[in-house]
Amino acid sequence: MLVKSTIPPAKTPVPAEEFRKSLVEAGLLIPTGIDGLFGRSEAYESVVTALSAMVHALADGEGATRLSFPPIVARPVFERTGYLESFPNLVGAVRCFTGSDKEHAELKKAVSAGEDWSDRFSSTDLVLCPAACHPVYPTCAGKVPAGGRRFEVSNYCFRHEPSLDPARMQAFRMYEHVYVGEPEGALEHRDRWVGIAGEALAGLGLEVATELANDPFFGRAGGLLADLQRKGAHKIEVVLSLPGYSAPTAVASGNWHQDHFGSAFGIETVNGDVAHSSCMGFGLDRITLGLLATHGLSPAHWPGQIRSRLWE
Repeated sequence: MLVKSTIPPAKTPVPAEEFRKSLVEAGLLIPTGIDGLFGRSEAYESVVTALSAMVHALADGEGATRLSFPPIVARPVFERTGYLESFPNLVGAVRCFTGSDKEHAELKKAVSAGEDWSDRFSSTDLVLCPAACHPVYPTCAGKVPAGGRRFEVSNYCFRHEPSLDPARMQAFRMYEHVYVGEPEGALEHRDRWVGIAGEALAGLGLEVATELANDPFFGRAGGLLADLQRKGAHKIEVVLSLPGYSAPTAVASGNWHQDHFGSAFGIETVNGDVAHSSCMGFGLDRITLGLLATHGLSPAHWPGQIRSRLWE
């Protein structure tokens, strides 16, 4: 788990805030006035782009289908993922103005007066995407071939958890390798990719480890769900220590969904059984932060062997 500040901004900053300050002063992150929402510099983005290429190359020979989706997902698809039941506090639903000329005039008046105008917007059939893999599963409805199907997908994701911790952004990039098919294939995919991720990140000079983990489930039942997730080894994270943080930060996550998405989206194996799935998600922004914390705030001056792995 990441350290979450409980200290008001006016008091002494916690280490996460100090790290954020150093990134901003170096021009790598650009504050927007909203905690957890940043612009990124060219130098920062060059690292993210290089990491994306590296993560793609790790799957060479797997025959994965590479897909791209917008950072929003259809509400009916989102509802079937079960995310709303487990993490309602992280969800961002899209609302739009659909009113008349008269209502528009009232809206403008509210904006000019500095009043809250959000209640004049209506819900749409769109939700900000919380996980890059979610739009993949509807494309697999029906039977998948023997050996399953493999996908690569990368996208901006949104989770509403404003924080001064730069490693807990509200809008961040995930690059995922996804498997849908037989149960044994899903578990093998997850376990193998945890090893691949750990080795690849260690090769970038990061001191990483793997550990059982759980998602931040919401509400009274959250503790029980988290306990069951850990006991079932459904989630394994690759973590690293950022300077000053009291606990390791997850930078990649291997998730074994079992038949959750297969049941939700009507996906079957060639034998007619409910398909299982798993994914390995690389947090491109968190890995970038780990590299900056480890090798310095100027990527141009990183050690030659690290630069060669990323750019040569």
